[in-house]
Amino acid sequence: MINKILLRIKEKYPLTELDVGDMTSLKARGMKFTISAYRAEGLGHVSVMSAVGFFGLMRMDTVIINPTELDMPLYSYDRIYAAGNDVLITELYDTTSSEWQGDGLDAVKAKYADITERDPGEHWYDAIKLPSSISKKGKKKGSAKMDALALEHLAAYLETGTSVSNYQLKCDKTAAYVNGLLEKGGPSTDVFKKALGVEKTTELFHKVLFGTK
Repeated sequence: MINKILLRIKEKYPLTELDVGDMTSLKARGMKFTISAYRAEGLGHVSVMSAVGFFGLMRMDTVIINPTELDMPLYSYDRIYAAGNDVLITELYDTTSSEWQGDGLDAVKAKYADITERDPGEHWYDAIKLPSSISKKGKKKGSAKMDALALEHLAAYLETGTSVSNYQLKCDKTAAYVNGLLEKGGPSTDVFKKALGVEKTTELFHKVLFGTK
């Protein structure tokens, strides 16, 4: 699925892989993480992280888009496959410097309303998480439909780009979100902090995953 996502991005914004040094392969809490990052020409920073653990019984895929060159929200795709279950979480965070329209994404969500909703719980970043976000759950037999939802939702997102009206404001809002993850926590943030320490995790998040430094 990650390859399909990257291909969809590449169709609109050419990708150049970046050197992530020793961050390319990491281990934390019984999971092996493989990480890569790209510059998407005309869009911004894209990172990919895949994790496998528990003797291959659990797999997690993550794609993050930090659209530094366009006034779009921060995009985060997470997919978790475990014990025959399939969870899709695509979250959009308001890091824009002007009003953003997500009508196209909402239309995609409505099209796939029959897929079971997942309760995302409550988090410190809920105030900036946009309604166009997705949280779904299902079984492996329904993964093809979840894939279609994820790709159509991404395609709609990629069509929303406009010129950045206040670049510094956009950078500040993105950095505030990343710093919030590091300070207040998040599912993967806490795992990395325990395994790598605060300094290395900070470098991973700012330089590799989000491209804020």
